[in-house]
Amino acid sequence: MFGCLVAGRLVQTDAVQVASDKFVFNLPDYENVNHVVVFMLGTVPFPAGMGGAVYFSFPDPVSGAPVWQLLGFITNEKPSAIFKISGLKAGEGGAHPFGVMAYVSPSVAQVGVSVETLDQLAQQIPVSSAAVSTVDTFMQFTQKTLDSLYNFASSFALSQAQMTPNPSETFIPSSCILKWYENFQRRMAQNPNFWKN
Repeated sequence: MFGCLVAGRLVQTDAVQVASDKFVFNLPDYENVNHVVVFMLGTVPFPAGMGGAVYFSFPDPVSGAPVWQLLGFITNEKPSAIFKISGLKAGEGGAHPFGVMAYVSPSVAQVGVSVETLDQLAQQIPVSSAAVSTVDTFMQFTQKTLDSLYNFASSFALSQAQMTPNPSETFIPSSCILKWYENFQRRMAQNPNFWKN
């Protein structure tokens, strides 16, 4: 019913069913994993009005017992999702539906899918650090380039008192660069694709 994908590894489709509505994937060597993709195989859809809450568990550093964190969800309408796990903190977990799970290994984490009603899924709040940025890489590059340009130009700023006349130089007030930069950010927020036009 479910699959789990980690970059550089074979796709896992061998989820262990730990209850009638709970499935778990073991994730060895999780310290070297940045993102996890959980998806439906397309063979068995969720029952009407149901979806899957996706959880991730680290072994607790002290007890070794799994500590679960909610990442997000999948549904028939949204049959796959990618989650960032590299920013999650071990040992910081919350309520979860998996009960007491058997100890696996200190180097093995688990990805769990719990089949729940869509109403329940809508009320749950995933850990914010698991969300993957929806900003495309060109936009990120553009933002970082503009930050760098503004910071570089600002490092040469002089006050009016510090300026000496130099006929070969043209001075641009830093306020005009800042105004342009703020305008650019505002336009990006209103229409992230405006730079493609």
